[in-house]
Amino acid sequence: MNPYINHYQQNQVQTASREQILLMLYEGAIRFTKQARMAMEEGDRIRKLEKVSRTVAILTELSNTLDFETGGEIAENLDGLYAFMTRELTRSNIENDPEPLQTVIDLLSDLHEGWVQAVDIAKGEASGSDLEQDAPPPNQERRAMSVAL
Repeated sequence: MNPYINHYQQNQVQTASREQILLMLYEGAIRFTKQARMAMEEGDRIRKLEKVSRTVAILTELSNTLDFETGGEIAENLDGLYAFMTRELTRSNIENDPEPLQTVIDLLSDLHEGWVQAVDIAKGEASGSDLEQDAPPPNQERRAMSVAL
């Protein structure tokens, strides 16, 4: 990797907020899973395994940082989703089947979109500039932010 790009990426992570890091983790997991699917289609088993392993590492980190005490059911549901995606990645790797990879990509994309919205809501609350000041975000969204951050 280009040393300048590597330095830029390290700086980006070191200066990122917890919310930005969470979003970057999801983006990385999506990117690696897509790369694994491409490698599978190209018959590159080594690259496929490397990308699947990187996605599993991210899912493991996401699972390990869940706050079950604060998050309750939301944290339990996220943990279950992370475990399911890990099983799907393993199944895809063993069976050399791209379908489970697409399932993981779809789930990660949906979760990423939800977190983007939750981060936007949290930023709006912090700045006091919510568009709908009469209707605060649901408690579940507030709890979800504290679960993963």
